[in-house]
Amino acid sequence: MRKFDSLSEREVLALAITLEEEDERIYADFADRLKADFPATAAIFDGMRGEESVHRRRLLELYRQKFGDHIPLIRRQDVRGFVERSPVWLMQPLRLDKIRAQASAMEMETRRFYERAAARTADVGIRKLLGDLAQEEITHADRAEKLKSEKLGAGAEETEAESQRRLFVLQIIQPGLAGLMDGSVSTLAPIFAAALATRASHDALLVGFAASVGAGISMGFAEALSDDGTLTGRGHPWLRGAVCGVMTTLGGIGHTLPFLIPQFTVAMSVAIAVVLAELTVIAWVRNRYMDTPAFSAAVQVMLGGILVFAAGVLIGSS
Repeated sequence: MRKFDSLSEREVLALAITLEEEDERIYADFADRLKADFPATAAIFDGMRGEESVHRRRLLELYRQKFGDHIPLIRRQDVRGFVERSPVWLMQPLRLDKIRAQASAMEMETRRFYERAAARTADVGIRKLLGDLAQEEITHADRAEKLKSEKLGAGAEETEAESQRRLFVLQIIQPGLAGLMDGSVSTLAPIFAAALATRASHDALLVGFAASVGAGISMGFAEALSDDGTLTGRGHPWLRGAVCGVMTTLGGIGHTLPFLIPQFTVAMSVAIAVVLAELTVIAWVRNRYMDTPAFSAAVQVMLGGILVFAAGVLIGSS
């Protein structure tokens, strides 16, 4: 990697052009990826893309005047001092807070680059342009706020907030809830059947771990392979699968851990209390995020849990 102070004026301009091209493409990616669910925010980033395009053209015109048509390839990763960027624009699902934080960091870094570059160049024309661009980067945040006020009115903000919530529910809450319900309910029968059949905490613990991990793997793959998310909007399949699998495992592990207690009666009592807490959490999540009435959610979850628990008790006691 080159030290910034070792760059010639020609190389500084070449690097500035590359930076503007990269920022322009990132803003274009943001706009393209957001336009379906967040059209107002997409319009903001499209406006910022236009700003970067103007900067790039001005830099290109000055470079041709000073150094001709050939531009050496110098990228940000070739020069020391730049912060490594997390590729937020490639993430699934896209989060508006992450995107806006990334854009703010990009503008700040570019401004500091122009200020430092302008301070060390002796050419009047280059110094003037770099200084002007540094000032424009300072006002770019104000321009973004102006665009936000123009494109993202109160109604649009509420609409986008609701869209963000729907995506969060569809891509994270829904697969997580499915996994939590499966892990908490489906593992009740084998765990408590083994516990009552053997009346040994250690045996119930082994069965519980095996059932929880096995259910987690099965549910994770089932969710990941159900669809690729392109038509349903449910997000990246492997992310959904991971969320579903982890929550399934946690749902079963919760009422397995009490069997670490050697005294079987105590372990059994604690496990039953954990089951009731798990079912209460599931009912709350269904009411909070899935818009299921509180009473209906409680009845549905508790009824299912009691039936599976009863099956385990009957089988284990037989």
